[in-house]
Amino acid sequence: MSQQQLQSMLALQDAINTVVNENWRAQNFAWYRAIWVESAELLDHYGWKWWKKQQPEMEQVKLELVDIWHFGLSLELQQGSPEEVASKMQQQLEAAALEAGDFRENLEAFTLNTLSTKQFDLPGFAQLMADCEMGFDELYRRYVGKNVLNRFRQDYGYKDGSYVKTWEGREDNEHLAEIVQSLDATAENFSDQLYEALKRRYPSA
Repeated sequence: MSQQQLQSMLALQDAINTVVNENWRAQNFAWYRAIWVESAELLDHYGWKWWKKQQPEMEQVKLELVDIWHFGLSLELQQGSPEEVASKMQQQLEAAALEAGDFRENLEAFTLNTLSTKQFDLPGFAQLMADCEMGFDELYRRYVGKNVLNRFRQDYGYKDGSYVKTWEGREDNEHLAEIVQSLDATAENFSDQLYEALKRRYPSA
């Protein structure tokens, strides 16, 4: 993952957190708690019950990883500017030599580190991605898409209940997935293009 991609995601996370609460850094929200609760949901989607037949729901697993990434970025942003944090994160990622392993055990190790340090275990998260064969370019596309959709929802009345989630018989995240596939994720203004494309489709935008 490039430092530019990391900086872009950190800036987007800072922006959406500020929409929700202007002084979010000073609030010291328990981001680590959100991570471990999401980790439990992640394990449910992957499957852990030995007394019934279960197949990993990999699409849901990846969606949960993206949600965890939102909280992880927020924790990282508590410690510096997007530029400073991106540089540190890239160094950590470059140092992690990862091979796919036991997803459940690695998830438990990641969750344990999260609870014991109340910080984001970036190498542990990268390991989970390797276990799921999810590359950083895919994480970037999925993260930017979800972030833009969250911002779009906020801008069009999510908080007061006036936002319409289903248009033309499909949910907004289905429209989003289609739009993401039609755009160049390497473009510097990828997030802006996504937002404008959603705006053009939304019935009352």
